[in-house]
Amino acid sequence: MKSQIPDKMSLHATHRDAGKVTVVELSGRITLGEGSALLRKTIRGLLDDQRRMILLNLADVDYIDSSGIGELVSGFTSVKNRNGDLKLLQLTNRVRDLLQITKTVYRVRCVLG
Repeated sequence: MKSQIPDKMSLHATHRDAGKVTVVELSGRITLGEGSALLRKTIRGLLDDQRRMILLNLADVDYIDSSGIGELVSGFTSVKNRNGDLKLLQLTNRVRDLLQITKTVYRVRCVLG
């Protein structure tokens, strides 16, 4: 009998509403392919549902590649163009360092805590 072990290589996303804000819980890796595509699809779906205040919880995201960073910036731009706001929450040290090195942290707002 095999045990069910979550696939840490792929990205998983769920969302919930907290008042006017939609909190998206992400876990895994935001990388070229399925990871960045799922992030794009999630943000576009929320915008299509008129949800414009989006908080991405990255506490369980252990890696983001250049494609993932591009998708974060693209998502931020898409939300801003619809008069919304997208913020990042609970970045791991590794992800925070990567966003600072690439200066993405200055383009996308982070909620520190």
